Amino acid sequence: MRQAGRYMPEYRKLREQHSILDLCHTPELAAQVTLQPVTRLGVDAAILFADILLPFEPLGLGLSFAAGEGPHIANPIERLADVERLPVLDPEEDLGYVLEAVRLARAALPGDIPLIGFAGAPFTLASYAVEGGSSRTFTRTKTLMYQAPDTWNLLLGRMADLVGHYLAAQARAGAQALQLFDSWVGCLSPADYRTYVLPHSRRALALAAASGAPIIHFGTGTAPFLEDFASAGGDVIGVDWRIPIDDAWGRIGESRAIQGNLDPAALLAPAPERDRQVRDIVARAAGRPGHIFNLGHGVLPETDVAAVRAVVELVHGG
Repeated sequence: MRQAGRYMPEYRKLREQHSILDLCHTPELAAQVTLQPVTRLGVDAAILFADILLPFEPLGLGLSFAAGEGPHIANPIERLADVERLPVLDPEEDLGYVLEAVRLARAALPGDIPLIGFAGAPFTLASYAVEGGSSRTFTRTKTLMYQAPDTWNLLLGRMADLVGHYLAAQARAGAQALQLFDSWVGCLSPADYRTYVLPHSRRALALAAASGAPIIHFGTGTAPFLEDFASAGGDVIGVDWRIPIDDAWGRIGESRAIQGNLDPAALLAPAPERDRQVRDIVARAAGRPGHIFNLGHGVLPETDVAAVRAVVELVHGG
């Protein structure tokens, strides 16, 4: 998961001086934030600091971040004409500052620490674009999906092409692995995932995989349709804490690698309980090749850095 964030004093200090978009738009700062967790936590890989919604700016959707309220989309997608107006992006030109951050971070990292690039998945991006920001119910998203399936498929097709080429460009810039985030896909039923999302995720992942970089396919709440989610693609399937990792691995097949799956809230627990949960995941993975120990979602802002580092040390220590 993205490792940098408000739980880190170094990051908070930068945020006192810069907005999140300023950090993303300034490659030197984005690279600096990318390296902060590697230096502080001793993790085995760096994850590019960016935001999944950055493509919305060149798409003309009007991205902004309100303090304490998350992203706001000034020009949400409501109808077919809105989708048809979306331009085709060139990642090198329209998101070149992200690619420069990749180059700078890769140059600054030790040779044995890989850099992971990332992008939002077609469904998650579309849901933000349609809702105009975050949502608990995804009412507008599902209404468009059900009432205007042709418009929906055109929108997700555009998003799939965008993120697939964007991820491939990150690999060309120096990212050694790529992660596709489908943070909100768990709001769907298994049948709706298969019908309305799976083909587009498969398209995005195939375009990214053409870069030759290994691909991590991550989603939350995917346990009800995990086999379908895995069938969309990815060398590594990320799972959250809502399913035991050995059960998840059995369902996707042990020939695939798996990432996960500690509940981020476990980092807020007393050390004995936190460590018990970490050891349980490690025990369930049973030393099989292909397990990337990770959280099931991002680090919560109120987390103590010492707790994150303790988990890293515990996993490293076996």
